[in-house]
Amino acid sequence: MQKGRAFLCADAHPEEYPTVQAVKEMGRLLDERTGGRLGIRIYAGGQLGSERDTLEITTFGGLDMNRVNLAPLNAIEPMTVIPSLPFLFRSTAHMRAALDGAPGDELLASLNRHGLVGLCFYDSGERCFYNTKRPIRTPTDMTGMKIRVQNSDLYVAMIKALGADATPMSLGEVYQSLVQGVIDGAENNWPSYESGRHFEAAPYYSLTGHVMAPEILVMSLSRWNKLSEDDRHTVRQAARDSVPFMRALWDKRVDESRTRLLAAGVEANEVDDKNQFIDLMRPVWDRFVVTQDQKRLVAEIEAMGGGA
Repeated sequence: MQKGRAFLCADAHPEEYPTVQAVKEMGRLLDERTGGRLGIRIYAGGQLGSERDTLEITTFGGLDMNRVNLAPLNAIEPMTVIPSLPFLFRSTAHMRAALDGAPGDELLASLNRHGLVGLCFYDSGERCFYNTKRPIRTPTDMTGMKIRVQNSDLYVAMIKALGADATPMSLGEVYQSLVQGVIDGAENNWPSYESGRHFEAAPYYSLTGHVMAPEILVMSLSRWNKLSEDDRHTVRQAARDSVPFMRALWDKRVDESRTRLLAAGVEANEVDDKNQFIDLMRPVWDRFVVTQDQKRLVAEIEAMGGGA
């Protein structure tokens, strides 16, 4: 590899976001461990285009690395649907244990046949419902609500199963749509709920924790194949070592957002019985978990949940 050649990496999140900072930390580790021979130059804030666009570029080797949400990968690799299944993870600790362990390794490896090397998972928080009308304590509280979702068949199916109407739209449209009554609510984590100012229009935040899908850092397989065996090990280890760094930043950010929003008057509530929500998800799982490999991996992850 040419001396001093930095890996080029894209990230849709802004400069200060924990995933961007984690990739920078990975770059620092690479620089330190290779005497400046390897490093990372990251283009944050969507400078290089949407996640779907940059993912395609990475697949063809035009970008060395990319930090993306799992959603764009769902269409090309069925195994990546699994971490997005509603109520698969019983807690953040369960999610982290599964993704740090054998199930996570298998998910990362599933990308190889698509021209990508999965390096590590980063947290994306617990997604919860928020709306303009009332606290959600039971699924019936959602009946007829218009809820914004990502452009994902899985998310649409989940909302429909809960008795609400799913409205796919980009994140940038959510605030105005809440204000204008185009939608009644949405779902996301505390930091996104705050940074998008959605709490100003939708002050009811219900702690469903229905999805804990992670984000993922991938590398172009063609770039990976040009590395020596030692450099591959160094890159993979630096990626893994950036994960606890990211999680510490993420946990701090969640705590800060929660504290600020509760002080601003957001009404947060626990649901009466999470099992009422979980029971409605079985048809959704049946629709999206169809192969034997998917079913096996889901069972492995569930078994790791224990009493979490």
